[in-house]
Amino acid sequence: MSLSFADKLTDAVRGFGPLCVGFDPHPGKIPELFGEGEAAIRAFFLEVLSRIDGKVGIIKPQIGLFEPMGPSGLALLAELTEAAKDTGILVLLDAKRGDIGSTARGYAEAYLGPDAWLHADAITVNPFMGMETLEPFFDLASSRNKGVIVLVRTSNPGAADFQELLHDGTPVFERIAEKLAPFGRDLQSGESGWSSLMVVVGATAPNEAKRLRTILPRVPFLVPGFGAQGASADDALAASINGEGVVVNASRGVLYPEGARRAKGFEDWAEIFDQNLKQVNAALAAAL
Repeated sequence: MSLSFADKLTDAVRGFGPLCVGFDPHPGKIPELFGEGEAAIRAFFLEVLSRIDGKVGIIKPQIGLFEPMGPSGLALLAELTEAAKDTGILVLLDAKRGDIGSTARGYAEAYLGPDAWLHADAITVNPFMGMETLEPFFDLASSRNKGVIVLVRTSNPGAADFQELLHDGTPVFERIAEKLAPFGRDLQSGESGWSSLMVVVGATAPNEAKRLRTILPRVPFLVPGFGAQGASADDALAASINGEGVVVNASRGVLYPEGARRAKGFEDWAEIFDQNLKQVNAALAAAL
């Protein structure tokens, strides 16, 4: 019997820690030793996959940074996804989809369905248009052992424009969490006790994360904002329970450490990358 997404995610955190490496291709940050253009992006991320194997259990590719490359960029994203899954690394696709009716069903089938063109383990979705836009994703998550990651309290400065607006004295992000709570319970399966529903809660809002944990006690949090956006490891793990229930995303802080782009050769770059990854993992482990 196939493991539920919740159990796979829990196993990854227990085995390798809470770090999730965001796969965000920024050509200007990739060392010249990997070449030029899309070939350099491919070579770089395949090498990153090789170096994090056995040290990190989860990645999060950002589809919006592959799409500008057109069909070849999407083909590369699919290749990296399959390469990661071949090594047992979970793939959380950051796509932030959200629409009504048959369009929502199309998005869900494209990434979570049996004939998906890209077989992600989970996908991020935007709840702005209402709960009906999420239900096709929940249906496939339940039937296909996949995960759904809903934006609740994001880490960007503009999040307050809408997410902190008050509705009957309660911030909108808490109202979203309340709406999600029954689905979190419905998608709670497997042996871990966690749900296959995840929510995005930024590391820049640790106090909000603690409040949301009371509303969503067994829903894992995907936490961006650690490192590059200024949040500490303690901030990022504010809502963890016995070291579980939180996945901490880091993209630039892992992929592009200080001095890596100026590395004189591959061995020099590899040493900088490996040492930085070790330090990031150690900082998170110390905060658990």
